[in-house]
Amino acid sequence: MSQKRLSKALAAAGVASRRACEEIIFSGKVKVNGEVVKLPQTLVDLSKDRISVEGKDIQKVEDKVYYILNKPIGYICSNRGGGQTKLVLDLFQGEGHRLFTVGRLDKETSGLLLVTNDGHFAQEIIHPSANIQKEYLVKTDQEVTHEHLVAIGNGTLVEGTFVKPIRIQKIRRGTLKIVIGEGKKREVRLLMDAAGLKVKELTRIRLGGLTLGDLPLGSWRTLSENEKQMIFQ
Repeated sequence: MSQKRLSKALAAAGVASRRACEEIIFSGKVKVNGEVVKLPQTLVDLSKDRISVEGKDIQKVEDKVYYILNKPIGYICSNRGGGQTKLVLDLFQGEGHRLFTVGRLDKETSGLLLVTNDGHFAQEIIHPSANIQKEYLVKTDQEVTHEHLVAIGNGTLVEGTFVKPIRIQKIRRGTLKIVIGEGKKREVRLLMDAAGLKVKELTRIRLGGLTLGDLPLGSWRTLSENEKQMIFQ
């Protein structure tokens, strides 16, 4: 087996996305042949080198798995919790692989979330160059007026960057569909706040060409090869 960058090797072994693996390496949690290595570009050979993360040896080869989850409210997209914190990965207990979420949905947001052990696949989806659209169903506490729609469409500042939705559609009295691009942290909620609307429920219903469909809340299933490709359409 040829050498590859340590960050790429960790991602290929299902530790996390490439970017997250770099952070893990920088933090000093990775050892190669017993020595702490903090440079992601360090070349390693998975067939010869012993690599550990937080004291646990990584698996040399791991089957790649890809799941779609209908995330319930109250669960966070993290690999670690404390106390009463509920993790998305708690829903996959007994699955057997070292999983992580592809991107994040905040604690109070439900809907379509991908979970995998394939760091390269995750990086392809979350990288801004992929231009993958994300569609949300938003329920608010009042009648949505034309003025509200104009205000949402005008955009707002999120994390120092001005963002505008790609598309807005009023569905019912207080229900909207909003399509965004890259997706900054809490972008949809901030767009609604800027228009003077309070979010009661927020659900992601589409990622690229992949829709949530009728998957029950809290349930997950394996993605087909066709569905994986639909994400990028």
